[in-house]
Amino acid sequence: MSLFTISGSPHVHSDTTTKKLMYSVIYAMIPALLVSVYFFGMGAVRVILISVVASMLFEYLIQKYLIKGPATLTDGSAIITGVLLAFNVPSNLPIVIIIIGAFVAIAIGKMSFGGLGKNIFNPALVGRVFLLISFPVQMTSWPVPKPLFAKGLTDTITGPTPLGALKEELKKGDTVQQIMDNGVTFLENGKQVIYHIPSYMDSLMGDMGGSLGEISAIAILIGAIYMFLKKVITWEIPTAYIGSVIIFSGILWMVDPAHYVNPVFHLLTGGLMLGAFFMATDMVTSPMSSKGQLVFGLGAGILTVLIRVFGAYPEGVSFAILIMNAFVPLIDLGFKPKRFGEVAKKQ
Repeated sequence: MSLFTISGSPHVHSDTTTKKLMYSVIYAMIPALLVSVYFFGMGAVRVILISVVASMLFEYLIQKYLIKGPATLTDGSAIITGVLLAFNVPSNLPIVIIIIGAFVAIAIGKMSFGGLGKNIFNPALVGRVFLLISFPVQMTSWPVPKPLFAKGLTDTITGPTPLGALKEELKKGDTVQQIMDNGVTFLENGKQVIYHIPSYMDSLMGDMGGSLGEISAIAILIGAIYMFLKKVITWEIPTAYIGSVIIFSGILWMVDPAHYVNPVFHLLTGGLMLGAFFMATDMVTSPMSSKGQLVFGLGAGILTVLIRVFGAYPEGVSFAILIMNAFVPLIDLGFKPKRFGEVAKKQ
C-alpha cells in the first residue's frame, strides 16, 4: 500500500529558493559596488570587505552558540546585509565602527528576532541608523570622490553631500538658485574651499560625495532592472516610493521654488534610489499584498521628503523605511490577500 503525503494548497512547483533569491540581489549590487570602488578606491574595498566578513562572522557565532539552529550562513542574506551596510556609510569610516555596525545589524536587527524571515526591520538600516546616532561625526565625514583609484586610504580630503550642502545653505537664508550658481564654501584643513553642487549627469554617474552605494543612479538602475528580470522584486514599492517623492517634492517646488529644490534633485541625490530598489523591497520587512506594498511605498516616499525638507537630518530614506517597517503588520492586516481558491462573495 502506497502512502501519500498531503499538504495544504496552493501546490506550486518552482526551482526558486531563498539562496537563489539572495544571490540574485548580490549580483544586482555589483554595478553599484564597482562604481563605489572606481570613485573611492581602496577605501571602498576596505569598508565592503570588513562589513561583509564581520556580518558573516557574527551570524555564524550567534547561530552556532546562541540559537543553535540549522546553519544559514550560506544562504547569502548575511552577505547582503554586509554589502548594504557598507553601501550606507562613508568610505573613510574607521574599522571599529564598521564592525560595531555589522554587529548591530546582525545581532539586533536580524538574529534577535530569530534570523532570516523573522526580523521586523531591515537589518542593514538598523545598523546604519545606530551608527548615525552614535557616531555622527564619523558618519557625516564624506570623502571627495576621485576616479581611477586616485584616492588612497590615507587621503583625508572630505566635503559635503549635495543634500547636506543644500540644507545648510537654505538655513542661512540663501535661495536654491543662489546655492546652485555660487556653490557652498566650507573649511578644509583651515582653508576655505568652494563646493559646487554636482550636475545631474555627475549624479547619474556617481561623481559626488555620499555613502558608497548611493552615489550612482545609473548603477542602481542597472541592478534594479536585473532584479525585475529575475522577478526578485515587483514594481509596486519602487513605483509608489519614487512616485510619491516626485509628486510631494514637486508640489513644494511649485509652491516655492526659491526654497524647495525640484524633484529631479531629490531623485538623483542621497539614498533614494538605493532605498527604493534594494531596501524598501526587502521581502521580509515589506507587505505581502500588492495594495499593501503601494501603501508602504507611498508612506516611505512622503516620510522621506518630510525628513529631508523639514527634519534635522538632510537625508530621510533610512528613517522612512524603518518607520514603515514598523507599520507592515498593520498594513498586512488591512490588506489581506485573497485565499487561494476563494470565491468572491455576492453583494
